[in-house]
Amino acid sequence: MTEYTTVSIPKDLADRVEETIEGTSFQNTSDLVRFLLRSIVIQHEQKGELTEAEFEEIADQLRNLGYLE
Repeated sequence: MTEYTTVSIPKDLADRVEETIEGTSFQNTSDLVRFLLRSIVIQHEQKGELTEAEFEEIADQLRNLGYLE
């Protein structure tokens, strides 16, 4: 059985995420957050380690999508 933990994000961001995922395969904010975190972790595992520049590029992409402030 998989255990879960809680991650807090600002309510206004959660509202924006809910609007963004309408019409997608993501059922809720948690689905999207899991997808994004898995993607980052997979990149890290494949490359061995993310450089600061790679991390910043990912953060910029998420910022441009409205997931980060």
